[in-house]
Amino acid sequence: MYKIKSSAKKCRIAIISSHPIQYNAPLFKLLAANPYLKVKVFYSLGESYLRVKDKGFAKKIKWDIPLLEDYEYKFLTNSSGNPSTSSFNGIVNPTIIDDITEFKPDIILVYGWSFDSHLKVLRHFKGKVKIYFRGDSTLLNEKPGVKRFIRKLFLTWVYSHIDKALYVGTNNRQYYLKYGLKEKNLVFAPHAIDNARFGNDILYNQEAFQLRESLKISKSATVFAFIGKFEEVKNPLLLLAAFKKIKLNNIALLMVGDGVLESALKQEAKEVANVHFLPFQNQSIIPSIYRMANVFVLPSVSETWGLAVNEAMACGLPVITSSKLGCAVDLVKEGRNGYIFESENLESLSEKLVLCASKPIAELKEMGLVSKELIADWNFDRVCHAFLDNLP
Repeated sequence: MYKIKSSAKKCRIAIISSHPIQYNAPLFKLLAANPYLKVKVFYSLGESYLRVKDKGFAKKIKWDIPLLEDYEYKFLTNSSGNPSTSSFNGIVNPTIIDDITEFKPDIILVYGWSFDSHLKVLRHFKGKVKIYFRGDSTLLNEKPGVKRFIRKLFLTWVYSHIDKALYVGTNNRQYYLKYGLKEKNLVFAPHAIDNARFGNDILYNQEAFQLRESLKISKSATVFAFIGKFEEVKNPLLLLAAFKKIKLNNIALLMVGDGVLESALKQEAKEVANVHFLPFQNQSIIPSIYRMANVFVLPSVSETWGLAVNEAMACGLPVITSSKLGCAVDLVKEGRNGYIFESENLESLSEKLVLCASKPIAELKEMGLVSKELIADWNFDRVCHAFLDNLP
C-alpha cells in the first residue's frame, strides 16, 4: 500500500461514467473507502444500461459479481431516444449539471468525452471545478490526411477543458501530449483489474483442471486461448488461421466468447483438430477459464489497451499480443513473459505460436510467473494514490 500524504484533506469527487463496469467497480469501492475522499458516481447511461445489448458479444450481458456495492452512486435520467454507449447522442442527461452541482465536488472525474452529456460537463465546469479525465486512446491506428488535421484541432479543444489526465500507460500518455496537454497535466494512473481476485490460484486451479479435463485436453498439451468478443476488431479468425497453419502435435486452441463471428469461426474450425469452443463466461468463473490455458493470445487489429491481457497475466499466463494493442509496450517483455507479433500478419503470429509451443510446459509456467510479477504493479492502489497525490 502507498502512504497517504499527511497534508491531504478530505476531497469530494464526482465521477461521471456511462454505466457500471466490472473493471471500474473495484476502483470506485477503494476510493470510497479512503477517509480522505468523499466519492459519488453518476451513471449517465441511466438504468437503461440493463436493456442495452453489448454489440461485441451480440447479446445483453449481466455480470455475476456485485458492481454497485460499497460506494455512493446515482443513475441519471437519460432522455436519449436511443440510449447507447455507441453514439454521441446515446447519452443525454437533462439534469446532469444540476446533479453534479448539488454534490458540490472539488474534483470531477469524467470517463470519456464522446457523449453529449460528458462533453457538456467538461464545458460547463471548466474553470469552476477541477476536472480530471480518464480515457485510454492511443495514436496506434491514426491515419494521415485532412481528417487527421481536423481531428487534432478538435481534440486539442476538447482536452483544453481538463486540468489533469489520468493516463493509463505509455501509448495513452503520448496521445495526450500530441493533443495539447503538458507534462504538468499528466498523472500516471495505470489501467488495472482486480489482481487479488484473478490471482487467487488456490481458489481457481482445481476448477480449471476439471474444466480442461471435461474437454478431454491432454495434461501435456500446450493450450492457446482467446477469451473475449468474437468480433472483427479482436481478429479471432487470424488466430484460428495461425493455429491451423502451424500443424504441431500436442497443441490445442480454446476459443471462449460470443459474437457476430461465432458462426464463421466454428465453420473454419471444422477443418482444424483440437479447437474447443466455450460460450461467454461470466466473471465468477473467468479466472478458472484463463487457467485452462498455457498461453493467452489477443490478436486485435485495434485496441486502446486490452484489459484481458491484465487478467491473463494476473492468472499467471504468458501472453501473445498484436502490435496494435495499447498495453503491449508496457506489459509484454519480449521473450520474458510473452511476445508481440505484427498486427494482421499471419506469418508473424504463427511464429510466436511455434515459439511457445516448442517450449516445455515448465518454461511457459516460468514465463507466467514473470507475468504475475509484472502485473502486480498495475493495481488500483496506484490509481488511488494518483488522486491522493493530486488533490486541489
